Amino acid sequence: MFIAYVVVAVLAIAANGFSGVAAVVHFKPILPPMARAGVPESWLAFPIGTLKIAGAVGLLLGLAGVPLIGTAAVIGLVLFFVCALYTHIRASDYSFQFGLANGFLALAVAALALDLASAR
Repeated sequence: MFIAYVVVAVLAIAANGFSGVAAVVHFKPILPPMARAGVPESWLAFPIGTLKIAGAVGLLLGLAGVPLIGTAAVIGLVLFFVCALYTHIRASDYSFQFGLANGFLALAVAALALDLASAR
């Protein structure tokens, strides 16, 4: 179970790290979908990008030997993506970005379930 957790956690670290950096640097392709969802561009660096990067760093710390930080980080990512989906639904934005948010949520939920099941 622990190996599955490590694999899923590494995928979540990579995905959230990339997505967080893309938000912080205002990567051009993400600007129109964020606008469609009603997210102000001023929110991209903080809180959106910062929270995703913090989640990735927390997961990395969890793998590096501080399991409670990893668990807290993945719980934070689950909450973040539940709120992201809520934002897309309220804006009636069911674009590709909505699908990505679903994928990120599924990845975070899988990491949390495997983390709790591995009982290190």
